[in-house]
Amino acid sequence: MKCTKCNKKAVIDSPRLCEKHFIIYFETKIKKTILDYKLINEGEKIIVGVSGGKDSLTLLYLLQKWYENVEAISIDEGIGSYREKTLKYAEEFCKRNSIKWKVYSFKQEFGKTLDEMIQKLKHPCTVCGVLRKYLLNKYSRGYDKLAIAHNMDDEAESILMNFLKNNLGISSRLGPLVGTLRHKKFTLKVKPLYFCSEKEVITYAKIKGFYHFVGGCPNIAHSFRNKVRSELKKFENKYPGSVKALVYDFIKQLPRLKVYFRTDQQLKECEKCGEPTLKKLCNACLLLEKLKMLKKQ
Repeated sequence: MKCTKCNKKAVIDSPRLCEKHFIIYFETKIKKTILDYKLINEGEKIIVGVSGGKDSLTLLYLLQKWYENVEAISIDEGIGSYREKTLKYAEEFCKRNSIKWKVYSFKQEFGKTLDEMIQKLKHPCTVCGVLRKYLLNKYSRGYDKLAIAHNMDDEAESILMNFLKNNLGISSRLGPLVGTLRHKKFTLKVKPLYFCSEKEVITYAKIKGFYHFVGGCPNIAHSFRNKVRSELKKFENKYPGSVKALVYDFIKQLPRLKVYFRTDQQLKECEKCGEPTLKKLCNACLLLEKLKMLKKQ
């Protein structure tokens, strides 16, 4: 398999490019996404959500390469030995590249690890997602942007999940620039890898030497997202280009979704913790209250 640009050995089949031309292609695509959607402006202070996986390390590497004020934040949910491995990769990467890195844990913030919480609460992915987002927003305050390493496959899964659950209102919050409502305590979230396939990210991370296969989170095995992911991959294998077509068509429809689901509601502050919410209590506080009640039973 030869590169379509120079006839050297290709490192990826679609697009069929050698290492040199693939790097140019991949980095140019991300730069274009940032510019087209005005995700990051010069001089802004950026914090990158880093798990230690291929996507987040790729994003952190590139943003540090292109911008001056870039730091990293990780959340230790407390997931057996899984998170320990990925955080080790994140720590090593940040030390090697002289990047300021902060870690916050469920145990420290909420008194329990995720493993301990899900002994009482079902749906570990929901619990994890709510509390992780809570901490990321809380500790990214003071930065101009919080960069999240969601790739095109991740977005396709979210689009399809919301469609199957009739949650198009939630889909209106998707896109390279996340959310529809704004609040002084909300750090704007951006997704520079939005148009990059998982395969492209893996290829780039392998070339750069920071791809570590640690497997998926053990809690995702029976989740709805995992089922959608599995079926979407089967469909992509049978009909190549399906994921790209889904995301690109969604982007065309997104402005209409934002208008249709536009709300006059204003975010207020949680009566308990002060974080932004549409309700009296934010989702994190509601979840933690439920956990306390279950503990007493």
